[in-house]
Amino acid sequence: MNPFFKYMMVVVATITIHHTFAQTHQLEKLWETDTVVRVPESVLPDLKKGILYVSEIDGNPNAVDGKGGVAKIGLDGKIIDLDFTMGLNAPKGLGRFGNVLYVADLSEVVVIDINTGKVKNKIAIDSAKALNDITVNDKGIVYVSDSKTKKIHRIEKGKVSTFLTNIGGVNGLKAVGPDLYILGGQKFIKSDNKGNLTSITTLSCGGDGLEAVGNGDFLITCWSGHIFYVTADGKIEALLDMQDKKINTADLAYDQVKHILYVPTFWGKKVIAYKLITTK
Repeated sequence: MNPFFKYMMVVVATITIHHTFAQTHQLEKLWETDTVVRVPESVLPDLKKGILYVSEIDGNPNAVDGKGGVAKIGLDGKIIDLDFTMGLNAPKGLGRFGNVLYVADLSEVVVIDINTGKVKNKIAIDSAKALNDITVNDKGIVYVSDSKTKKIHRIEKGKVSTFLTNIGGVNGLKAVGPDLYILGGQKFIKSDNKGNLTSITTLSCGGDGLEAVGNGDFLITCWSGHIFYVTADGKIEALLDMQDKKINTADLAYDQVKHILYVPTFWGKKVIAYKLITTK
């Protein structure tokens, strides 16, 4: 046999074997709520209590109208309380530290007692125009994105500072250890605690929510109706595309133990749960 053809056969065999055993993922739908959740933008789970906290815009996502709030839904999709917290404007991202729930609400971060749903404090961010996602690291430091001003703000012990600027299309945030993972438009990037940025990958659409899988990989949504699995080294796998159905996929939550995604559908007015299945 010609040595060249023999070499090519080995290469093809190697590629085929690699492809066959490459890790892939898919989503299995578990449940969905009725269309009673009032424009849900973000979901935050309390797995010990079996509760999903859901931000409800309930109207114009940019309006200061006092119509927004936070709902409670069970891990089985059953409605617990659609009026857990009321009187907000257009609440979006949710974060938690201890018994405190942090909510991004246009130009301020609302601080809520997670046991009662009562507002404890409101932290105004003077330059903010459209606060969007929020995350809290293991030291209680809050990060919140402002999609209109392209900024990420940091709140530590109640004091506000600007952490990063000029992040175009900034939306989803996730604190993991000392690092902050960021969705800025189609870009997925990482920042260390000093603001040094590293590019991870580029999406095909503007990123919305992101959650750590627990092994260095991430789940990422685009508001347009897409969900992706992104590996630590930036490889992208499409899991869901509901754009043709005009179903949005906003700021998701993820249970790393049971491998369940909880996805708010914004104008779809419901939350959908999916099981992440890994095959080889």
